[in-house]
Amino acid sequence: MQVIRPVGREAASRKYDLLSALMAHGLAGDKHRQRLVLRLMALITTRYNWQRDELTMAQTEIARLWSVDERTVKRDMARLRALGWIVVKRQGARGRVSVLGLGLERLLLDTRPEWSNVGPDFVARLGGGDTDSAGAGQGGEMGGDGPTVVPFRRPGAGVEPAQMAAPGGIWAAARALLLAEDPAVFDAWLAPLAEAGIEDGQLVLLAPSRFHASYVLTNLRERLSTALRRADPTLAGVMVRAG
Repeated sequence: MQVIRPVGREAASRKYDLLSALMAHGLAGDKHRQRLVLRLMALITTRYNWQRDELTMAQTEIARLWSVDERTVKRDMARLRALGWIVVKRQGARGRVSVLGLGLERLLLDTRPEWSNVGPDFVARLGGGDTDSAGAGQGGEMGGDGPTVVPFRRPGAGVEPAQMAAPGGIWAAARALLLAEDPAVFDAWLAPLAEAGIEDGQLVLLAPSRFHASYVLTNLRERLSTALRRADPTLAGVMVRAG
């Protein structure tokens, strides 16, 4: 997938690409998804600070913009955070409003199935046909502007298949989500991870090597965390260790 940055030479066109992807995704969904997408687009177009990559807005202001009550704002903002579309950059304290950010990679991953509804040129521009995404990074940027990183070991090496994920378990459900959203990244980096229980409310995953564990934590932690939250909202997070 293509890089989306809040600032830079092509920032303006990339913002429109993001809004177009959201629009197509919303129109393809039911009325509840459409309403949620429209409300997010309202925040992005009216109050998002692209230079700082921040959204700082009180619930009362959001309620006024959305023409709803604060209870609805609280519910839908929680849904946006659970989806990974909105992330908390700094938690509010002592009456201060929380500083939020956009989960750019998650937004593109979730809207990708509808890119073709915009047109083949849009798919090509965002790199929807890119099969070499195994080295894609995160942290607000994605895609192939930098060198591809290839894992030293093939997926599943050194890990017994029975250990990968217990049928019907949290990791099995999360694996299915991760495979569906990006098969290349899943095969290269996530398929080899084996479930090793839960510690302090966090799912523990074992990687084939220290390098593999480090790479996953650095580049794919947010993607993992979002999939796990969708599989089980009670999970506090994820740990990845060398097995």
